Amino acid sequence: MPTYEYYCKECKFEFEEFQSIASEPLQKCPRCEGKVERKISGGTGLIFKGSGFYITDYKNKKSSTSKPTPKPKSKDKKSKKVS
Repeated sequence: MPTYEYYCKECKFEFEEFQSIASEPLQKCPRCEGKVERKISGGTGLIFKGSGFYITDYKNKKSSTSKPTPKPKSKDKKSKKVS
């Protein structure tokens, strides 16, 4: 069920009402009993409620485990004995 936004033409009160899509629009303001107008809304984005929605849930499993980078082999210089 969507939430509709209303605007009172007399007292300028703005409010929201949780209604069924099949319900008729409200006619009276809850504050002053004046005439209200339902505002046109762009809607809301997708909202996830509850636990379990984490950014890590959808990451590529292969890229998250990186292989350790091999250390470059250092050239050991053997010390020469000078006699």
